[in-house]
Amino acid sequence: MPHTASRYLTEGPRVGLRPFTYDDAAEFTARARESKDLHHPWLFPPDTPAAYAAYAQRLIEDPAKAGFLVCEKEAGGALAGFVNINNIVEGGFLCGALGYGAFAHAAGRGLMREALDLVVRYAFGPMRLHRLEINVQPGNTASIALARACGFRKEGFSPKMLHIDGAWRDHERWALTTEMLTGES
Repeated sequence: MPHTASRYLTEGPRVGLRPFTYDDAAEFTARARESKDLHHPWLFPPDTPAAYAAYAQRLIEDPAKAGFLVCEKEAGGALAGFVNINNIVEGGFLCGALGYGAFAHAAGRGLMREALDLVVRYAFGPMRLHRLEINVQPGNTASIALARACGFRKEGFSPKMLHIDGAWRDHERWALTTEMLTGES
């Protein structure tokens, strides 16, 4: 039987990761609209075609960003969520800042845990990054639990760090380095 290449950049038992495309607008925005209650007040993914086009363009064209769609393998590749690496800095820093969100139908099923583990390994592998950071609002217990479960450590607190939902919000800073993942010192 001939080998066929996977449609995913990387995959685990239940999810595969692939880059954003402009053709994902209809499914992504429908999932975002269905997930408003889950995401509010932490996250506001694009929920219109125009907003998605601008969002996807940044992730596709900006070399300081990488966007990954989390696809449910058993559901024919249906979108379960997304993980983005923003503010990628090369040179001596080799770091990026993660942002992520599950869609409501996939929340609480462990799919984002698998996806975030895959993104970490992809970032520290083919992307050759050394450090990943997550900035999360202190009340977002689900996001904090995910960061902790994936091995990130809390490094600090930044008051009024990001402007979200009309106000400057406090954030906890979580980070993971290649050494923490491999157990090296």
